[in-house]
Amino acid sequence: MKRVTIWSWPVLLLAAIILVVPWTGAGGAETGAKAAFKTFPTIVDVGFMAKHATIPKRNDILIVDSRPRARKYDKGHIPTAISIPDREFDKHVAMLPKDKATTLVFYCGGLKCPLSHKSAFKAEKLGYTDVKVFAAGYPAWLKAGNLGAVSGAYIKKLIDSNAKMMIVDARPKARKYDKGHIPTAISIPWREFDKHVAMLPADKKTLLVYYCGGFKCTLSPKSAMKAMDMGYTNVKIYPAGYPEWVKMYGAGPKKTSEMVMPGAKMATLDIKPGPEQGSISIASFKKVYTESPKELYLVDVRDGPEFKAGTFKGSINIPIDALEGKVAMLPKDKAIVFFCNSGGIAGEAYDITALMREDLTTYFLNAEITHHGDGSYELTPVVN
Repeated sequence: MKRVTIWSWPVLLLAAIILVVPWTGAGGAETGAKAAFKTFPTIVDVGFMAKHATIPKRNDILIVDSRPRARKYDKGHIPTAISIPDREFDKHVAMLPKDKATTLVFYCGGLKCPLSHKSAFKAEKLGYTDVKVFAAGYPAWLKAGNLGAVSGAYIKKLIDSNAKMMIVDARPKARKYDKGHIPTAISIPWREFDKHVAMLPADKKTLLVYYCGGFKCTLSPKSAMKAMDMGYTNVKIYPAGYPEWVKMYGAGPKKTSEMVMPGAKMATLDIKPGPEQGSISIASFKKVYTESPKELYLVDVRDGPEFKAGTFKGSINIPIDALEGKVAMLPKDKAIVFFCNSGGIAGEAYDITALMREDLTTYFLNAEITHHGDGSYELTPVVN
């Protein structure tokens, strides 16, 4: 009996430890390493965030990223979230809403990150009455298949460093993009996404950044999700969009043909634009083609049989259906002129190339063209 009494206490003690330790550990995992720092009592999950971190941006909630701005927030954050790093909380109190009944949700880098909890306690101390913490943070947001966002400062940094990426303007081209866009951005309007899939990079690990008209505009998140469905693995949105870009860096370039790109020969060639955007005047084409033909890179975008039947001397043939796959081979040191039979397909070739390669000088010949067997030709202005 003594043996039973002696050994029963260790056994009971061990059983108690076994029962208590897993429960404590589970609580720590759920609230973010409970023993390491003080956790905020009101925790929300990714489902709550998905309902509230929406575009158009809601006015009844403010989502705050408590991580360092340049090192974390700028590179990736929950769309609609603002940046108030915990270490700078007191400096940016004015960014919090005046109505202290507004829902505030703080997040940071996951369950082991204390920054969001610290910020939440500070907000509560300021008198905010509906404060929450998304403890699982940005990693859980992405893991659930949601879109990440980047800041304008980060995009500017990538542009300035010539980083490998593609910026896509999801707004209507003529009405918005052509009137001003972020430098280097191409235009793939949301409504024309399927028509221009070939413009997206072949490498699906390439960073794609979509933007549109700001926090009320849904075109960029729709486009970005579609790109993700296609298998692109590094897709972000710039939810503040072009309105914020203009405030931060000024208006962007307008129609690409109005820009002088690196390597362009516009300053040394007597090229006059035609009446249609991107076109070269017939008189200017004739002059340059006669006096400086080697300075032009002539591209016949008709089908092979038409090209063989007659074309401009020195031209190459890239049928319009093959152009997107060959844009990379076009030269920077010559003025490129696209032509067809009557300007329609040539104009489309100009648009495709201007969107994909802003470092080129491109035009199209908006004319009805008749080629003769002896190499001569006739050009007649197109009546629109």
